[in-house]
Amino acid sequence: MKNTTKLKTLVEQRQAITVPGAANGMFARVIEDLGFQAVYATGAGIANMSLGAPDVGLTTVTEVAQAVAAMSDAVELPIIVDADTGFGNAVNMVRTVRLLERAGAAAIQIEDQVFPKKCGHFSGKAVIPQQEMVQKVKAAVDTRRDQDLMIIARTDARAVEGLDAAIARAHAYIEAGADMTFVEAPQDFDELARIGRELPVPQVANIVFGGKTPDPGRAVLTENGFALVLYANAALQAALKASREVLEALKTEGTLAPVADRLASFQERQMTVAKAKWDALEERYNDE
Repeated sequence: MKNTTKLKTLVEQRQAITVPGAANGMFARVIEDLGFQAVYATGAGIANMSLGAPDVGLTTVTEVAQAVAAMSDAVELPIIVDADTGFGNAVNMVRTVRLLERAGAAAIQIEDQVFPKKCGHFSGKAVIPQQEMVQKVKAAVDTRRDQDLMIIARTDARAVEGLDAAIARAHAYIEAGADMTFVEAPQDFDELARIGRELPVPQVANIVFGGKTPDPGRAVLTENGFALVLYANAALQAALKASREVLEALKTEGTLAPVADRLASFQERQMTVAKAKWDALEERYNDE
């Protein structure tokens, strides 16, 4: 079964599937090894890990496509891609969808922020006119070659215009052809329930550790009709904390001995990147 079809089947169940985020092929491998059913190519994570920069619209579509292609080569999981604002207007959206579909996306998420966008849990966001986003959604839907490739329309209007306006925008994006909608940064359980109750297509929840949206757990989100629950940067935040602690100890002590229990073993590292598979290929194609 195609990854686009796999993801569409999962989404239709509305079982609040947990989807961790990855910014590179190695994190995607860990997510697959642990048995998750999909992976989220996080725009914030790509900006943080590749550029050492915040999520403020600094990445390009080609950088995102390159990261997605690497993940697609590394894992068999469906990949949900954070495509920010589509990297321009409706015409730019055509190229964005073409690039990301070729790179291996099973779903493409686009949002209605003004470019350059900001992380959905930052302050100071602004949104484009609703009709401009409607045209972007139509362009994305018209451009996809695989009709099972899902277009996820995100609105950041909750922080700017309020929840009623955000839900109204989501309805407009559904009418334009979006397969799913994603109302970013609701601020309490009642708002999450309204989103799930009032919007007819499957919904996305985004749980950011330290962010604006509370985490009610998978069972509650399932009860409220959510299909996907993103933990976009849990792996990144864990890796950042661990790497800082290990490197601080190395600088202070001049050895890894005091923090050896915080390090993956050499064998674990090679297993994660599937070295045995590459060894088998080397043996298979050895001229001798």
